[in-house]
Amino acid sequence: MAVISNPGLVNVQVAGSDMAVPIRDPRKRAVDIVIAITMLFLALPVMLIIVALIRRDGGDALFGHERIGENGRTFRCLKFRSMVMNADEALKTLLERDEAAREEWVSTRKLRHDPRITRLGRFLRESSLDELPQLLNVLFGDMSLVGPRPIVRDEVERYGDNIAYYYATRPGLTGLWQVSGRSDTSYEQRVALDSAYVMNWTFSKDVLILLKTIPAVLRHDGAH
Repeated sequence: MAVISNPGLVNVQVAGSDMAVPIRDPRKRAVDIVIAITMLFLALPVMLIIVALIRRDGGDALFGHERIGENGRTFRCLKFRSMVMNADEALKTLLERDEAAREEWVSTRKLRHDPRITRLGRFLRESSLDELPQLLNVLFGDMSLVGPRPIVRDEVERYGDNIAYYYATRPGLTGLWQVSGRSDTSYEQRVALDSAYVMNWTFSKDVLILLKTIPAVLRHDGAH
């Protein structure tokens, strides 16, 4: 059981998955489509510049990683590439020789000092610009503007019974975890936040999360 508090959004105890009711409000999808199209149009010049900068090392600008979506369906989650070309090999080598890094990776699936990230990639991550291509995922219906952040297959077991909450909605470009410190929270807290989001979902809370995302991104809350 976890107690989660975020003023204006949620203040509940999350203990089980008996209230994991799928989110099916048509207003949510309508807002997704309108805002995704608008943001893609406005961000297109910036996205083209980012593509040109990333491709200077000869690699692809876009990176699609398999993630788990609504009802357990897999999809390719798009991002601007922020890592070196041999990122998987670099991670394997690091975890084999650095016990502290290995423990951090097992605990959070993230590294505060990740040697795989390029200089440009670090800026893109800190500013969240690396996630702009996920607007296409929103448009295609793989994701929503607001929801749990997409997870990989290996993370499913860490949700336990609460994976039912995650499966009840599309993963989000932003979410309750995103505006609650994201990488500064533990994985248990992340699961509780995702579960609380679905359990207490309302359209107005989605709007509030979107509004809270703007200052969170500008402050780089938990971004690394």
